[in-house]
Amino acid sequence: MRIPALLLLCIAGSPFVRISSAQVTFDRLLNSAKEPQNWLSYSGSYNGQRYSALTQITPANVKNLDLQWVFQQRSLEKFEATPIVVDGVMYTTQAPSDVVALDAATGRIFWTYSANVSAQSRTCCGRINRGVAILGELVYVGTIDGRLIALDAKTGKPVWKVEVAKPEAGYSLMHAPLIIKDKVIVGTAGGEYGIRGFIAAYDAKTGKEVWRFYTIPAPDEPGGNSWAGDSWKHGGAPVWVTGAYDAETNLTFWGIGNPGPDWNGDKRAGDNLYSDSVVALDADTGKLKWHYQFTPHDDFDFDSVQVPVLGEIDWQGKPRKVMMWGNRNGFFYVLDRTSGQYLLGKPFAKVTWTTGLDERGRPMRQANMEPTAAGTQIYPGNLGATNWYSPSFSPKTGLFYLSVWDNYSSVYGKSDGDYVEGRLYMGGAPRNIVPLLMQPAATLNRREDEGYGAVRAIDPKTGERKWEFKMADVTDAGILTTASDVLFSGGRDGNFYALDAKTGALLWTKSLGGPVASGPMSYSVAGRQYVAISAGTSLYVYALKQ
Repeated sequence: MRIPALLLLCIAGSPFVRISSAQVTFDRLLNSAKEPQNWLSYSGSYNGQRYSALTQITPANVKNLDLQWVFQQRSLEKFEATPIVVDGVMYTTQAPSDVVALDAATGRIFWTYSANVSAQSRTCCGRINRGVAILGELVYVGTIDGRLIALDAKTGKPVWKVEVAKPEAGYSLMHAPLIIKDKVIVGTAGGEYGIRGFIAAYDAKTGKEVWRFYTIPAPDEPGGNSWAGDSWKHGGAPVWVTGAYDAETNLTFWGIGNPGPDWNGDKRAGDNLYSDSVVALDADTGKLKWHYQFTPHDDFDFDSVQVPVLGEIDWQGKPRKVMMWGNRNGFFYVLDRTSGQYLLGKPFAKVTWTTGLDERGRPMRQANMEPTAAGTQIYPGNLGATNWYSPSFSPKTGLFYLSVWDNYSSVYGKSDGDYVEGRLYMGGAPRNIVPLLMQPAATLNRREDEGYGAVRAIDPKTGERKWEFKMADVTDAGILTTASDVLFSGGRDGNFYALDAKTGALLWTKSLGGPVASGPMSYSVAGRQYVAISAGTSLYVYALKQ
């Protein structure tokens, strides 16, 4: 039977297919908890909790989850994006920087926008993109060649494009933008190329830059004396992951990556602010209000690019507004989010580079634990005790959940090298003790002291572990918790898990055939709850059997 051309266009997702959705206002983003059927931003809400109030999927019925549809990206790159969902329409990215709009219930494609990235783009760790943002009727995406693009949400047609930074110098954009009021906020990646990192805000309607905050201060700015000589000009301090926002204080929080060169700090004496820090910026002006540095003068590549998680907990008998942070350096932290005051720091994995934290939370470096020309074995290894993938906080259980690599080390080596624009500027290289991409037989025979992946639940009031779920291999997966106490995550072994958020008991698992390297999210359409996760090069969407 011959299919009419117009029907073919509709099936393929042509511009003739109208996406009918209400405008996504800033007020909707602020009050996203009131519409749990949608997932309006990278972490689901401004607080970074990656928590869903949906309750249709429960510990009792999660075993009845059934695959509904699959979206296969047109790339063999890692699929690290978290989709957003607005009134039944899903927006996601496929590598390297394309945007796709789909029917969230069926997976039918409405439109695809190809960013046609420049051949000048340079990335250290994959040509990937982690998602989009939405405001009004525009969808925003950052590209690996350093551009910020606004698209019409109904048609996918570009409305404006701006160059944020030059790709030939190693700058790129990889994370989902953050919308605050009438601004689109992004930060630059490229720490392995000797960039001078920055976070910038752009007018959402026009693309005009409103403010810029350099993550490395100049010599005449506060913190500028933490860099020796002119090392600040090429000191890295990139941004990989979307920040958080506290409307009460009008502060936006961003995790900052490694100083450069990564493993050789000889040319950059000092603490190297604001690398390996969280910075709290005034959302209207970009002015720094406070900062906390997790790893001063980092020479292990311990990027602090994790998601800042905001919440209110009982702290020493009183409610306190805090920021919770599982850091790549192996420590779990609790900070006062209004002032940046250090409240708690405790290791959640094996750590040998420091003997602990002092009363201000500053690490006390272990003697002879630093990269050398011959190589030094140090815990955690170069990919950290955790990394960029999202943790979760459940206000219902009061627990903080994160993906962990434990008993995992690297031999850290350093070397000399000068900065050359557009070339890698890393000052050495680590060597992993155990291969990270294990074959099935080797994974089964892996000893626990060779490193393993796990999901762990931590009590933020004490930093103590409440439970853990061990995996056969390490993990790059984020975590989702729900109001029905179901926790979703995955691993490099390709398994997608549902756990009991209160106990860590395994409730359900499904092999997806490729490493899980994104954060799960949940939404509902017409009263039916869905859970989406990326694995390998595809996006998988599940719901309960009907």
